[in-house]
Amino acid sequence: MTCEAQAIATPSDKAVRQASAAHPPRLSRPLTLLFSLTCALAVANVYFVQPLLDSIAHSLHVAPRLIGIAVTATQIGYALGLVFIVPLGDLINRKGLMITQTLLSALALTAVGFATHWSMLLGAMVMVGLMAVLVQVIVAYAAALASPQQRGQAVGTVTSGVVLGILLARFTSGLIADLAGWRAVYFVSAGLMLALAMVLARTVPSPHQPRLNHSYPALLWSMLTLFATERTLRIRGVLALLIFAAFSMLWTAMVLPLSAPPLSLSHTQIGLFGLAGLAGALAASKAGRWADRGLGRRTTGVALTLLTLSWLPTAFTQTSLVALVVGVIVLDFAVQAVHVTSQSLIFAARPDAQSRLVGAYMCFYSIGSALGAAAATQVYAQWGWGAVCLLGALISASALAYWAWTDFIPAPDSGSRP
Repeated sequence: MTCEAQAIATPSDKAVRQASAAHPPRLSRPLTLLFSLTCALAVANVYFVQPLLDSIAHSLHVAPRLIGIAVTATQIGYALGLVFIVPLGDLINRKGLMITQTLLSALALTAVGFATHWSMLLGAMVMVGLMAVLVQVIVAYAAALASPQQRGQAVGTVTSGVVLGILLARFTSGLIADLAGWRAVYFVSAGLMLALAMVLARTVPSPHQPRLNHSYPALLWSMLTLFATERTLRIRGVLALLIFAAFSMLWTAMVLPLSAPPLSLSHTQIGLFGLAGLAGALAASKAGRWADRGLGRRTTGVALTLLTLSWLPTAFTQTSLVALVVGVIVLDFAVQAVHVTSQSLIFAARPDAQSRLVGAYMCFYSIGSALGAAAATQVYAQWGWGAVCLLGALISASALAYWAWTDFIPAPDSGSRP
């Protein structure tokens, strides 16, 4: 463990670490695949809305310049869940937490489907995002169950399910919307979440989980302590904010030029572009293994360079759909490679605080996604697609410059790099 990955542990944290070591990892292959599937279905709820923005705007009579707020509302809920729900994984039974979130997700999705007013939709979207942090509860659980030598691979496998869920969300939501309207997307998803809750209740073993000697307020306060003591968490958090701002800008604004003349593509056709992001799933499954082999720094640098370059072909979307496909492939690959590498590194820093670490890290992700979504629609409305691509490239280049600065100028008290 590097110097910057070390933290000041309380006596109760040390006790939890010792107790955890007494119980060997039990992350089987079938359980890993179930976790991956659960993450795919849960994260899809966050991204269903992106191909549907135009339909929702017409249905609820919302101005096009404001419709991006629906994405932002979901991300606000997600951010709140990261702070107030995900850390509970270090305190209470994770199986019960997972099932409760799944059931409440079904309720929130049903509310979205029945929304008849803009304010009602936004409130339901906040709840959808709040419950979607089920993904991070599962990622932390998988990291806790895996051996140190396989932690990166486990995180990568589960995260590949997240990527597939994002891709399938865009495709299936567009397909269902074309067949039965945008509301049907959320009713179908609510039914799937109810079925998933029953599967989790029957198949996921109850964890033998050491309990922290913390109250809930103390648990939340400990997240701030992690920010203060973990340099790797701070650096990787800033990278998450920047790369997911760029990621959200592309996927939020992309539907606008594709659905407008002269392209005028249908929801299903727009959703098909998400399949180009399968490269992201490949990166997620491979990046964890690269991190386990000590290649995290090299992976991060190469991926951030590719992320910056991906905006060049993307800028030609309105004249070449092939160029857009190339841009999507490169961007998704780069973002997921950095994301999985970052999670592997921060989990290695404090194996006794998996849920709090992922909650703290993903706060940066959620803030970046929300800002990117809001900026994308505003910039597109004012200056067009070229301006969106320029801003995305500047954000990506900033991430590369920040990584280079922190990588080649180590912390004053350490010669190692995160």
